[in-house]
Amino acid sequence: ADGGDAELELSAVRHQPEGLEQLLAQTKFTKKELQSLYRGFKTECPGGLVDEETFKLIYAQFFPQGDASTYAHFLFDAFDADRSGALCFQDFVIGLSVLLRGTVHQKLKWAFNLYDINKDGYITKEEMLEIMKSIYDMMGRCTHPTLRDSAPAEHVELFFQKMDRNGDGVVTFEEFLETCQKDEDIMSSMQIFENVI
Repeated sequence: ADGGDAELELSAVRHQPEGLEQLLAQTKFTKKELQSLYRGFKTECPGGLVDEETFKLIYAQFFPQGDASTYAHFLFDAFDADRSGALCFQDFVIGLSVLLRGTVHQKLKWAFNLYDINKDGYITKEEMLEIMKSIYDMMGRCTHPTLRDSAPAEHVELFFQKMDRNGDGVVTFEEFLETCQKDEDIMSSMQIFENVI
């Protein structure tokens, strides 16, 4: 019985990824790219899973000039598609594939999901402001030119002026998609995700 308990504990600690063939079908990465990504993932997360606190620590290394913890929280939630509280290699690589090689529609769906903090299918001004503040905090106070404290709120107001087509105070995915696809300024500002992933 003790041997069975030890095996069960080990399986709970170590998470095995899905098969390579399945990941090749689910992503737009090559076999070599997946193998390389997996080696890097296993180096940072030897158990095969990463919790939110570890994710925040890893992510903070990329933005030492600011506080990346809040944005990393939102990013973690967006990658954690099954809401398990831990990222496995599949979660990570499928999200990364969308962000780096997905269609415009897939990228916009992923971005909408990031902004829709409570996952109710709508982006509110409050949700958008939380995300914007977290991005400004992450970028730090050392930006040039120096950003005003009101910059996140101004960004949100502009966003809603363009996005909230029916003026009901929320942005649906349809409004988000339609506006983004028609507005080159928004599309170029959406590339911020590729810079902060």
